[in-house]
Amino acid sequence: MFVKRGIYLIISILALITVSCSKFNKIQKSQDFKYKYEKALEYYEKEDYFRALSLFDQVIPFYRGTDEAEDIAYKYAYAYYNQKEYIMASYYFDRFAKTYPRSEKAEECMFMAAFCKYKQSPNYKLDQTTTREAISQMQLFINAYPTSERVQQCNELIDELRLKLQRKDLEIAKLYLKMDRYEAAVTSFKNLLNDYPDTEFREDAMFYTIKSYYYYASKSVKSKRKERYQEAADIYQKFVTQYPESKYNKEVAYMYEKAMKEINN
Repeated sequence: MFVKRGIYLIISILALITVSCSKFNKIQKSQDFKYKYEKALEYYEKEDYFRALSLFDQVIPFYRGTDEAEDIAYKYAYAYYNQKEYIMASYYFDRFAKTYPRSEKAEECMFMAAFCKYKQSPNYKLDQTTTREAISQMQLFINAYPTSERVQQCNELIDELRLKLQRKDLEIAKLYLKMDRYEAAVTSFKNLLNDYPDTEFREDAMFYTIKSYYYYASKSVKSKRKERYQEAADIYQKFVTQYPESKYNKEVAYMYEKAMKEINN
């Protein structure tokens, strides 16, 4: 009995899908663009964004230059956004803001274009090109609408994205250290500290800078050792002043003592 009910249910669902597809195909083939536009709005309201987009594609040329064109462009961008197709959504939100700069929705769409870039930003381990683009677009929005209520959210998102870039830079520098590429490690850690002086990874970056200089000096030719041990010692002094209770203090103290012995010798 349960098997039969299951079969009947599957058949019923397939029948509904077939009828629905047949109805949609007739709408697509219709030459009545007003009718298509109305149906596109219906599908959009029902959150059937795939079909809504298909019909919007057909009616856009017909409504170009009309009052409806702005509404279509707005819903077109959101249809992609609601399908989580953020690359396409970002493009069409940006296009809306540029096409209708005087629209009351222009500010919203410019923000959404940047927000879609934020949504595309990948894990810190991956390429961060999109993250940088998102930061750039957020900043453009702030510059264009400095009094917007969305500015605070933009700043919070920018901070989050920058933290991801800092984490990426830190991990790359640590990888150089692990691979015994000490010169590259030193440069990378120093760049991180210079580019982001207030980074929450500052303690870690300073510790690894000391460590990189220490090993860099130990592997250097004799004429370069004193200079590089001195760099490690100088950063150590700053480190213990800023982080007197650091978990790294025991390790950096050991490296400092060794460095000073080498310098004195």
